[in-house]
This record gives sequence, structure tokens and C-alpha cells, in this order.
Amino acid sequence: MAGTYTSVGPSVDVTGEKLDLVTILADQRGMLAITARGITDEQARRRTTVSEFTLASLIAHVASVIRGNVTMLEERDENSTVDFSGSGEPEVPESIEQVLAELDSAGRALEQCIAALGSLDDLIPQPTAPWAPERIWWTARRVLLHLLREIAHHSGHADILREALDGQSTMGVVAGDMGLEF
Repeated sequence: MAGTYTSVGPSVDVTGEKLDLVTILADQRGMLAITARGITDEQARRRTTVSEFTLASLIAHVASVIRGNVTMLEERDENSTVDFSGSGEPEVPESIEQVLAELDSAGRALEQCIAALGSLDDLIPQPTAPWAPERIWWTARRVLLHLLREIAHHSGHADILREALDGQSTMGVVAGDMGLEF
């Protein structure tokens, strides 16, 4: 899977703040995908820290979180709740390529959703949960910024999992792609 890191461009034709959000969200997903570059399916499923997450399960989790946010933005369900039945975690496909394809597919669905939003100021009902029992409303902008934080948080976690696996870091890959030592 050798290659050169390039920022992932948006798959939708948007401008202004929507373009900024689509671009940075795509770039962050690209950074997450780098953590899996060059690993085998077995390595992707190996636990490398005390966390239950593996690279494959963490990337599948992020794809699931993205899809959940797309559903929230599109359906605007005023009766939604966080469901704690079962593990809440998605099934992890057999191959890391399938996991990465789902991340890409979820990202493209998110971009389509952003493009279709009437306004980033639209109010979106948030699911209730034990830690947030009262219904609150966020702007679509805040939902997307929160999602960006979630993806970045999990990207950092994925970087630690990868470093524990074989010493490779995301920034090491990016630097290497640019012909630099990191």
C-alpha cells in the first residue's frame, strides 16, 4: 500500500464554510486511514494496548459514528435516544481494505449530507442519554465540529495503536511521503 499522502478532496460541490468543513473532515479521515497503511489483516485485528480496540475495530467504530451523525442530521428525530442494548459496536469486516472502504463510504455519505443541508445554523435534536437526559438542540455546524473532534480523537488513538504494533506513526508516514525524516 505504498503511496504518497495527499489531502482527500471533497466529493461534493460546495463553497464557503461547507467547503471548509467537508475538506477538513475528509483530511482527518485521510489521516485516520494512514494508520492502517501497509498492515496485514492479522495486524489490523491485533490488540496492541490495554484498550479493547484494534486498528480495524477503531476505524470501523469511526465509520459507524460518521453514519450515526449523518442519520441524526438527516432524520432530525426528536425522540432519539442513545441505545445501550448490545455492544453498540459495528461488525468489523474481515479485511482492512473493507474497513477502509466503509470509512470512505461513510465519509462520502457525510459529504452528501453536508451539501444537502439548508444551513449550518439548522437546529438538530441531540439524542438523550443517561448523561444528557434532557433534549438539547445543536446547530448543524456544532454537530459537524463535534464530529471532527471525535474523528481527531480516535485518529490519535489509532496512531498509538499503530505505533505499539510496529513503531510507525502517521506523521512518520506523511513525512516519508514528502521525502523527509521524522
